[in-house]
Amino acid sequence: MMNFNDRKVIVTGGTRGIGKAIATAFAAAGARVVLTGRDAVKAKAVAAELDGDVQGLALDVSDGESVQEFFAEALDSLGGLDILVANAGITRDKLVMALKDEDWDDVLGTNLRGAFLCARAAIRPMLKKRSGRIIGVASVIGLTGNPGQGNYAASKAGLIGLVKSLAQEVASRNITVNAVAPGMIETDMSADLSDKAREAITSRIPARRAGSAQEVASAVMFLASEEASYITGEVLRVDGGLAC
Repeated sequence: MMNFNDRKVIVTGGTRGIGKAIATAFAAAGARVVLTGRDAVKAKAVAAELDGDVQGLALDVSDGESVQEFFAEALDSLGGLDILVANAGITRDKLVMALKDEDWDDVLGTNLRGAFLCARAAIRPMLKKRSGRIIGVASVIGLTGNPGQGNYAASKAGLIGLVKSLAQEVASRNITVNAVAPGMIETDMSADLSDKAREAITSRIPARRAGSAQEVASAVMFLASEEASYITGEVLRVDGGLAC
């Protein structure tokens, strides 16, 4: 296990699935973690479930004022910031011709605008320290597209573009910016798939199985570690070969 003793970590969207696995892994490795969710009660309850130094705070990543208030509180509580994992994300799946304006705006607002707002807020303390790690949780859908997920694909493709651009802006300050791109992962979202849909997706994966949230968390922790200090602007697929 990698050592993150006393490292200060924020994980957005950390109350379930991949985000919860990431928060759990960092806490188990000795980090001080703040995880977020839209609901304060849920965020605090999830944080209380985890072993280690974990706090749960409410955050609407799509709202600039909420982000500013959250980072002021979180940085004061943590005493600084070493690692941001921008994981918060939603879906509103429909064919493009059936997408309502709000379906587009909600997904782009959370998945892309939210990542931008949080990354911008995280950069300021990292620039002062001249060190930091920012990891965005994208998706292979942002690389390949997928019918019925035009809004989600656009948000994740945009996140990848943001990561690559930001990486070039802050590399000279010893701040790395990378993304992980999960494929089919066993989470609450994928649990709603029918057996037929699951089989159709799994048959396209060279590894012939879905991944686990813990496997995504391991990739995030590597990118956040000192071992990855010369890796920036990278998109690390965690997809069993799906998007090869």
